[in-house]
Amino acid sequence: MGKSLTIDRQETDNVRKMVREKMPVTQRWAYFDHAAVAPIPLPTREAIEVWLRQASEEGDTCWPQWAEGTERLRTNAATLLHCERDEIALVPNTSTGISLIAEGFGWQPGDNLVIPDNEFPSNSLPWQHLLDKGVETRRVPAFANGSFQLDAIAQAIDSRTRMISLSWVGFSSGFRVPLDQICDLAESKGVSLFLDAIQGLGVFPLDLSRHPIDFVAADGHKWMLGPEGAGLLFVRKKWIDRIRPSITGWGSVQQSWKFSAQELEWKSNASRFEAGSANMVGLIGFNASLEMLLGLGCHLPNNQVAQVVLENANCIEESLRNLGAKVELPESWDNRSGIVSFELPGKDHDAMRQHLLKRGVVLSVRQGKLRASTHVYNNQSDINRLIEHLED
Repeated sequence: MGKSLTIDRQETDNVRKMVREKMPVTQRWAYFDHAAVAPIPLPTREAIEVWLRQASEEGDTCWPQWAEGTERLRTNAATLLHCERDEIALVPNTSTGISLIAEGFGWQPGDNLVIPDNEFPSNSLPWQHLLDKGVETRRVPAFANGSFQLDAIAQAIDSRTRMISLSWVGFSSGFRVPLDQICDLAESKGVSLFLDAIQGLGVFPLDLSRHPIDFVAADGHKWMLGPEGAGLLFVRKKWIDRIRPSITGWGSVQQSWKFSAQELEWKSNASRFEAGSANMVGLIGFNASLEMLLGLGCHLPNNQVAQVVLENANCIEESLRNLGAKVELPESWDNRSGIVSFELPGKDHDAMRQHLLKRGVVLSVRQGKLRASTHVYNNQSDINRLIEHLED
């Protein structure tokens, strides 16, 4: 096991307790399903309740106020990613963000891109959809723990390769990609880099002022503790004019608020990819969750959120091994995340998930394994409850 993680127990306990007090889900559940859909915190619920009251009692008279809230989200997303707010588009989900780039990129017949072969469908199907444009998707084998050889990616790249696309954190394995190495590879090969960041953002810092990643997409409903249907897309400034908008509407153009624009004069920033009316309630809720996490420093190096999550994951791993479970995780802390997938030999994992649900413990089954995904507010009591009912 890697030894690079240093834990200050007092600080991590304080952070864990602080966030736990804002998570009503803890009153009933030991919740280990953040890699699927996270519960929302109290500040987010309160922000949504305000919107609901205004929408039902005031109609669109509050619309300018809601729009200001979504623009705060754009600013907060830029803070999260250490980029410019003009490089942020607010999108419904990760799939939309990936598809906007896949469909808008200047492909030519005979081009190709490279992805690992264990990607979630959102980072596989949009690229496969390019086959009718003559674009090949090349798959590089991944190991059982989710890792892959950088040399294998390098060998898959040739003179017609335009892009590497991969998940920052594997949805099933929990393997966290070494960004420095993959960025160096993409840069040395002269290819673009797309990062599906949905399983990492909110816990681990992503500094785009340091990592030359071209595109990033993520929905807010997992580790950023937001509602479903509200996410972000980062498009590096040099690419904004080079990605052809595949969906177009009144929100895409410079004179959007005059509602009489008949000319395709695109907005100069990434908001050109927001074609029409926004999911106001979702974006307002997402902003409340993100502000809470930014207040904890989730965007900063060596932040306490990441340390607590890794500490929790380590505790779950050790407890599972003592139970006789088969767990495959990366050796280094730098490649770990909040996801711990495991097998209990001879057991029906779907039946076990239902057994746990009846006892107030939530996790998922992915690729034939049970998957526990822990966040900053999970404590030892939650972990004990998980292990206790796995032993039943």
